[in-house]
Amino acid sequence: MTQEEGKRLEFIVAEGEQGLRLDVFLSQKDPTLSRSQARRLIEDGDALVDGKPARVSHRLKPGEKVSLRKPPPVPSEIVPEEIPLDIYYEDEAILVVEKPAGMVVHPAAGNYRGTLVNALQFHCRSLSGIGGVMRPGIVHRLDKGTSGLMVIAKSDEAHRHLSEQFKMRLVSKHYTALVHGNLRGEEGIVDAPVGRHPVERKKMSTASRRGKSALTRWKVLERFGAFTLLEAKIETGRTHQIRVHLSAMGHPVVGDSVYGASKRAAEAPALRAALKKISRQALHAGRLSFAHPVTGQEMTFESPLPEDMAEVIHFLREKAAEK
Repeated sequence: MTQEEGKRLEFIVAEGEQGLRLDVFLSQKDPTLSRSQARRLIEDGDALVDGKPARVSHRLKPGEKVSLRKPPPVPSEIVPEEIPLDIYYEDEAILVVEKPAGMVVHPAAGNYRGTLVNALQFHCRSLSGIGGVMRPGIVHRLDKGTSGLMVIAKSDEAHRHLSEQFKMRLVSKHYTALVHGNLRGEEGIVDAPVGRHPVERKKMSTASRRGKSALTRWKVLERFGAFTLLEAKIETGRTHQIRVHLSAMGHPVVGDSVYGASKRAAEAPALRAALKKISRQALHAGRLSFAHPVTGQEMTFESPLPEDMAEVIHFLREKAAEK
């Protein structure tokens, strides 16, 4: 075993360890890791077998080299930070806020400060504890590069009720997305399981062998020739779902370098100047509907497009008008 800067561990599988599952092997080799923690590291692509990503259930062979990158330790407490919050609604049970693009929802490896949770801890005296120490009040998430509305639970009762609504698909979430290409038809459905990419473990894919059911409804809002503005409604909440589904259709979200949009941008030189104003995927969670967890009242919130997306769309409209 070797250790590099206290972060990467390496092991050689011995004869007596043949046939062990990778997660079991790692939890045995590193007493600080539980099996569930080892499984999470493997799924995140932090464990390699002979230099390649492997499945949690991979059965080891003698002589194989297993390497593990351990993230820095998680702080025991979240530091409240005075970060401005765009609050749409607040009472004793819930808080509805708009998360800006570029903000991470909750602290994790490499992002312990400047998150939405840091801001919430400063603003609220209490948040639901069901999500765990590092995710107080968090019922659902948005990607770092996605802007939009989120509902936060301030009590455990509110958290349980909201979680049940998400589980039963009673929460309505509408997104606005600017994508590459001119889609056929005015609306459609993508019904394809989403799971870990079979090779690139930090990405999601519709080609995963263990994908979970995922359904996205889309509708054309406006066409700009080589680009289309869509409304996307998700009935499931899989990681990167909209981005993965649209990319699988051949119409990746503008600005999404992870799922292929960066390559497509080269096809439109006139768009490059406008794209410099947007440094993330052009995806905004602009409409959120749910039943209040205490009163049962149906609540709907809407937020306008953020400035960066609005400027790019304005640019496309002007170009389309010139033709």
